Formats: sequence, structure tokens, C-alpha cells
Amino acid sequence: MFNNSAGGNSRRFLYMERIFSHGKLLISSEYLVLDGALALALPTKLGQEFFFEEKSDNQSIIKWESLCRGEKWFKSKIDYNKWEVLETDDAQSAEFILEILKEIQRVSKVKLQNSETYSLKTNLEFPRNFGLGSSSTLMNNLALWAEIDPFRLNEKMLGGSGYDIAVAKEASALLYRKGLDNREIEKVHYSPMFKDELLFVHLNQKQNSREGIRLYQSKNKSEELIKEFSDLTEKIFRCQDLEDFSELMDFHEEKLSVFLGLETVKKTYFPDCPVFVKSLGAWGGDFVMTRKFQGYENFFHGHGFHTFFDWNEIIK
Repeated sequence: MFNNSAGGNSRRFLYMERIFSHGKLLISSEYLVLDGALALALPTKLGQEFFFEEKSDNQSIIKWESLCRGEKWFKSKIDYNKWEVLETDDAQSAEFILEILKEIQRVSKVKLQNSETYSLKTNLEFPRNFGLGSSSTLMNNLALWAEIDPFRLNEKMLGGSGYDIAVAKEASALLYRKGLDNREIEKVHYSPMFKDELLFVHLNQKQNSREGIRLYQSKNKSEELIKEFSDLTEKIFRCQDLEDFSELMDFHEEKLSVFLGLETVKKTYFPDCPVFVKSLGAWGGDFVMTRKFQGYENFFHGHGFHTFFDWNEIIK
């Protein structure tokens, strides 16, 4: 099992104000959520912290530091009057942060409007290759800090369906549907009777979701397909029988496999697995969901996958 060690390290930030957003796992309608399919998404216990303090000194400086599980991985100093990176140890990350902050200055009425010095620090509670929402939690934290709409900030900077922003914002399980000009967000209680039999396995890599989205967008979608996955989400949400749930997971995987023209994650990594294996989000990386079976720990270890969680270890 993965051991999160961020808790003890976060105490060093107590002098700063703190915002926190939960990570996410997408249970159904991956990719199709972009075109209005109803999706079920869950918040994770692990997320991202954002610490901040401001000082009136007429400097117009942002001191930015990013940590992962309490360990520094990126640092930058930005002049937000001239919008110049003054110091950094990662030019690409610094440019990305600069562009986000520039957008915040454009739309916020309360931040980056005068000449304060801002000390901003993030702490990601999970490894960066987990795919639990390092970007979405950052966007939500920054939007809360700047008192702006996180969906608009995310759309401007990253795009996507916005389900991950909704989970970060609501800190709840959600039924989510993206419309042309709006979104439907229903906070739900999701705790199936068989949850203790479910398992979440990390595939040792973070999938580039943009590549998967490009493949998906190259395909012709129909209203019938969107409706079929919306109906599947409804069935998954209501299901309280593990065998029925397993069949729904298999059907979801096979249906999307045919549409995308990609092998299921089970065929790719676990062809001998005796139970369902369901991709959660972008195919080919991040987490999958499966169910426990006799000898499952030795099975996944034997296939080279050593990081897995029970429901209560990862789901909020």
C-alpha cells in the first residue's frame, strides 16, 4: 500500500492561510463526459493544499513554491507588474504558472490588483503520476483564493469537461453532465453495499489525457451513444449487487473499447485476471478499479503493480 507522508510536513505552513481541494476519480463515461454524457465521479481523500500570505510593500512580486508530499519540486519568483520570471528552477512550469496568474489578474477584483508581495505555496498530497487531479485541485484552490469562477479559469487554461473542478469545488461524489452553455452538478451520497470488495490499482504511470482526448475527438459521436453511457451511469449509480456491478463495468469497458478502437486495460495488462478491470479516466494509465478475489495481492504484485488501495483508504 502507498504511505502518504504529507501530514507531518504540512505543519511547517501553519503561519500561512490554507485552502484545500480534494482529488478525483472518474467512475463512468470517461471521454464521453466531454459531449454531455452523465458521469459519476468520486472525491479522494488525498488532494492539494494551497498556502498564502500577502505583504503590502509595493514590490509586485509573487514568490511561488510547489511541493509534492512536503518535498520541494518547483520554485519561482515572478514580477507581476512586468510579468517576468525573475528566478526559477523549472522554466516550463514557471511559464505555466505565470500564464495562470496573468489570467487571475485579468478577472479577479481582489488579487494581483495592487503592488503587494504574495507568498504562495502548494503541497500535492499524492505522487504527481497518480492522476488524481494535480491540475484541477490547483485551479480550484487558486480560484477560491482569487474569488473567481474555477470553471472559467480551468476552461481558459486547460479545457476539458470540468467534472474534476466540480469534484474539487463540491468535495462530494457527483453525478455530472456538461451542457453547451451550462453544467448539471448533483451532489450524491455514493457508498455501495459492496464497496469493501472494490480495489483501486495504480498502473505505475500517468496517462497523457490530452492524447486520449484527441483520439476520442477524432471519432464520430452520436446522441444514441451519449444516451447509452448516461443510462449506464444511472445503472452503475443505483446498483447494489456486486455481480451486477461487475457486469456493468465489463460492458462499459467493452463498449468504449470498440468505440475508441483501443484494447481494454484488462486485455493489455491483466488478460488472466478472473474479475473485471475498469479504467478510471484516461485509458492506459493512472488508476483502474477492480474487485478483490482470492490471492489478488500476489496477482497484482506478480504483474508488477504494487500500489493499490481499498475503498476507505482512497475515497473520501
